[in-house]
Amino acid sequence: MAAGETPLSDVRFLTVAEVATIMRVSKMTVYRLVHSGELEAIRVGRSFRVPEQAVNQYLRDAFVAAS
Repeated sequence: MAAGETPLSDVRFLTVAEVATIMRVSKMTVYRLVHSGELEAIRVGRSFRVPEQAVNQYLRDAFVAAS
């Protein structure tokens, strides 16, 4: 495990619906972000789970300072 990496047992995974609620977008938008590689996710059966940290990082990177 790399330095600063969260142990897998401590990673909180969110459903696509939960991510959509957090980001205030549709589930389809979340699926687009996952399929384009902009949002990290793992596949569990036929559904996706998104690490909470990936959502936080995406929002941080997408934040544009109003100046």
